[in-house]
Amino acid sequence: MSIVILYDIQSPANATYFGVRGQLVFATIQLLGMALFLFIMVRRLAPLAAGQKDRRFDQPLARLARVMKYWFGQWKHPRYPAAGVIHILLFSGFLILVIRALSLLLLGVWPGFQVPTFPGVTGQIYDSVTQYAATVVISCVTVAAIRRLVFRPSRYDVPARFGSAHTGDAIFLLALIATLMLADGAYEASKSLLQQRLGEPAEKLATMSLPWALREVMAKFSVESLEQVYRGSYLAHVINFYVLLCYRPFGIQFHVETSLFNVYFAKLDREQLKPVHWGLSQEELTATQSFGVKCFQDFTWKQMLDFYSCADCGRCSDQCPSNATGRPLSPRFLTIKARDYCFDHYPVFGKSRTSKSLVGEVYSEDEIWSCTTCGACEEECPLLIEYIDKVVDLRRGLVDSGKVPASLQKPMRALESRGNPYGKLQIRRAEWTKQQPVSVPVVNGDGVETLYFVDSITSYDDRMQPIARATAQILHELQKHFGILGSKEKDSGHEARRFGEETLFFLLRDQNTEAIRHSGAKNIVVSDPHAYNALKRDYEGLPAIKHISEVLAQGVGSGQLQFRPLDKGDGVYTFHDPCYLGRHNQIYDAPRAVLDAIPGLKRVEMKRCRDRSFCCGGGGLMLFYEPRQEERMGVVRVRMAGDAGANVIVTACPYCLANVEDAIKVAGMEDRMTAIDLAELANQQMIRKTKTAQT
Repeated sequence: MSIVILYDIQSPANATYFGVRGQLVFATIQLLGMALFLFIMVRRLAPLAAGQKDRRFDQPLARLARVMKYWFGQWKHPRYPAAGVIHILLFSGFLILVIRALSLLLLGVWPGFQVPTFPGVTGQIYDSVTQYAATVVISCVTVAAIRRLVFRPSRYDVPARFGSAHTGDAIFLLALIATLMLADGAYEASKSLLQQRLGEPAEKLATMSLPWALREVMAKFSVESLEQVYRGSYLAHVINFYVLLCYRPFGIQFHVETSLFNVYFAKLDREQLKPVHWGLSQEELTATQSFGVKCFQDFTWKQMLDFYSCADCGRCSDQCPSNATGRPLSPRFLTIKARDYCFDHYPVFGKSRTSKSLVGEVYSEDEIWSCTTCGACEEECPLLIEYIDKVVDLRRGLVDSGKVPASLQKPMRALESRGNPYGKLQIRRAEWTKQQPVSVPVVNGDGVETLYFVDSITSYDDRMQPIARATAQILHELQKHFGILGSKEKDSGHEARRFGEETLFFLLRDQNTEAIRHSGAKNIVVSDPHAYNALKRDYEGLPAIKHISEVLAQGVGSGQLQFRPLDKGDGVYTFHDPCYLGRHNQIYDAPRAVLDAIPGLKRVEMKRCRDRSFCCGGGGLMLFYEPRQEERMGVVRVRMAGDAGANVIVTACPYCLANVEDAIKVAGMEDRMTAIDLAELANQQMIRKTKTAQT
């Protein structure tokens, strides 16, 4: 049978479909498809227009650099090697096929349109690359489907308390992608065979590519069958393209449309906590009628964009210590539940509706209070989704509504009345200096070189006071002209702010800022990472701030500090990275440099270390909070140290030390595990060259 009805092999626009010329058929499909997609997107983005404002339009060059690194460069995906390689290959394949996909769509409405190519060998390479890209995409889609259905990673699991899994949605989307690749491959294969049968120069297909394989399958097809495949595969490709395009905003692959924008608008200063409301002065904020997030519209438009951009990969929850220890929190579902809520209350088809409260309807109070703000989820997310700001905003809403856990009410009141969560007198803040072998003066506007900001736990807790004494002796050995604020120092307010008490934080911050400026200090040293983070990130206009680990590392590097060897058999040491020293401020090398400078010290790394460190669970006011959990985070961490072969855990945070020492007892490992602060260890091993003066 002749194929005279096939007017132009390269242009389906001239073929006939259901008695209608292809050009009209495809023009109609594409106009309807694009109109529907635009309608869906407008409806999907409507909640963002109702969200609170967020400042994300500054520093465009820095933002573009982030897009190149994290979106285009897929920087974080290889942290999970198997899934990362699959995603990078899929992403690369789609980027390569974008031009081809658009060219194929034009072919249906533009008779005789030729897919852009290059002459000679370059053109053949270009065509081969696109064909291999399609092959890689369908292969990765197949592997991804098998991983979802058969070799399912535990991070894909959905506990009953968090709702149902989106497995069906994921498989359907993967099937649509596979169908798109098969339709494209069948179109290429049938076209090549038809050209050959007509005696025309047939397009070469890349060996072992998807089109090549389909060509082999169709090699014995009749001309009539090839013609049907040619026309049908092109129609299937166009329809499938728009089905996929219009379905994605309803499922977990909405991030395909939003991820680029989400990465572009991501926080450049991720360590900086979001203010209650952008653009309001402290006085205006005090007069604000409502604090924090109570209903969905209280989220900012960027936070809503985060919800849309989640790929539901589970990496955040896989790294979350709260999730690992059975607390009622999983960062993944903070996002997924909010997205499901948005889809339900702001439907594409139908009227929007709102409800009064998120906590109680979408989230539980325990869920919100269980977060330690350690930042493990944000560190892991390949799309730079922000979690801590949302948790803090939800806590602000709870605090504003008077819904504070009973165990936190007393330390909050103590912070407000006495400037510390223990409720102790301010005049006792400097009692740790008694019987100190070096002089620790209280500054009084005399222009001291270095101010040691001690903060509450190190000032008042009997076990943590040795950290303050060790820090003072180290500063003395380095011949620093230093002093402390004494009773003029208040709690840094770090945890008060992260627990939603913004006005209390302002009170503490303003009092400390005035005292620090009055001291005349040229720089500040802290031994508590929470104080370090507060003074550096939450305060303004202060002198340069350093953690004692940085001071120690500089002293070692300059030769000012030297250590005597450890006694033989002193054990195997490992360093536990405090969250607010490591992930939040990227101080990883300084503590290790100090440990490695101690002769005879054998150091090993835990499996979860540096930017993947596992939170001890005891930061700040978390020492007072009693969460529902299956196991203590500190106990899990202590066991990690044991698995690494260590019997001495070194940390550089008083809260970590308190929690780790307690965990050693709970785990029944007192006979084989100890803990010590870095400043204590350094002071213990330091070779003293400077004479000490009794107070």
